[in-house]
Amino acid sequence: MIFSSDNWAGAHPVIAESLVKAAGGFASAYGTSDLDKKVEKTLSEVFERDVAVFFVATGTAANSLALASANRPGGHVFCHREAHVNVDECGAPEFFSHGARLAPVDGLIGKIDPLKLETEIKRFPPGFVHGGQPMAITITQATEAGTVYGLDEIDKIAAIARKYHLPLHMDGARFANALVTLDTTPAEMTWKRGIDLLSFGGTKNGCWCAEALILFDPAKAQQMHYLRKRSAQLFSKSRFIAAQFDAYLEGGLWLDLARHANGMANQLAKGIEASSSTRLAWPSGSNELFVILKKATATKLQADGAVFYDWPVPHTLSSSVAEDEGLYRLVTSFATTADDVNQFLKAL
Repeated sequence: MIFSSDNWAGAHPVIAESLVKAAGGFASAYGTSDLDKKVEKTLSEVFERDVAVFFVATGTAANSLALASANRPGGHVFCHREAHVNVDECGAPEFFSHGARLAPVDGLIGKIDPLKLETEIKRFPPGFVHGGQPMAITITQATEAGTVYGLDEIDKIAAIARKYHLPLHMDGARFANALVTLDTTPAEMTWKRGIDLLSFGGTKNGCWCAEALILFDPAKAQQMHYLRKRSAQLFSKSRFIAAQFDAYLEGGLWLDLARHANGMANQLAKGIEASSSTRLAWPSGSNELFVILKKATATKLQADGAVFYDWPVPHTLSSSVAEDEGLYRLVTSFATTADDVNQFLKAL
């Protein structure tokens, strides 16, 4: 009953086999191999336009490099208050950009409120050098709260980005989970809405270690080569990241894995909703569920073998959680089985 994180899941067998196949023989290094080029071409096909692709090791690296590429002196990056870049990356975005700051924006259940976003941007009027200047906007899809921005919601934020001439970045660590929820295309969820840069995650969805930073305007990619190298993210044997993505994208495997993870979360959510001993904190749109449990119940479930994390209570939810209750996160993955879900619900 492992619901701690999709990072705990191993690699899908097809993806693991792709690494074995890539292990033999010789291939040119530093992203120049035939396999690297094949995956770059595949990603251009997936997104229905030419894209620039930069393989990196972690989502933190992808996010930080994306924001570093938009760096301005005294720059501020606008993100949700509880976004991963703001609370879970140990200052990496600021470090990679040599001093840019994150400007948190409020919004319900993980999503930036467009009105509050514009209010925050206006705090830095042009010419007021003491406060710095707006630099970029970043949204998380799916969010840290497990929710998903609808296409219309992305449109609203993109319109603000265009109004203030700010690049718009999407942290897509769980990109596939959001995509299958919306039942749309990668192009429709990104550049057709106004996304300029995408952190395209594979690690949480069945890969061993595969993340990519995608730029939707290849003409702006020149400096990224240097930023990636300087940050120690240019792999000599990058074909092993390419091999994972090659298998991941082949035949829509990446979407099948995300559908399975989301499906397991939906089954879990239905069981929780039917329970008298717990409740969902809010509806989810991905493979992350947030539940309110009696602290004693959570302890008992963990003693019975369930693995999950307690979670900080958002300030907007503080009045809904009693003193003897806590907020907990349950995450499903491609490796979660119906038996895992049923065992948890039985224990609950």
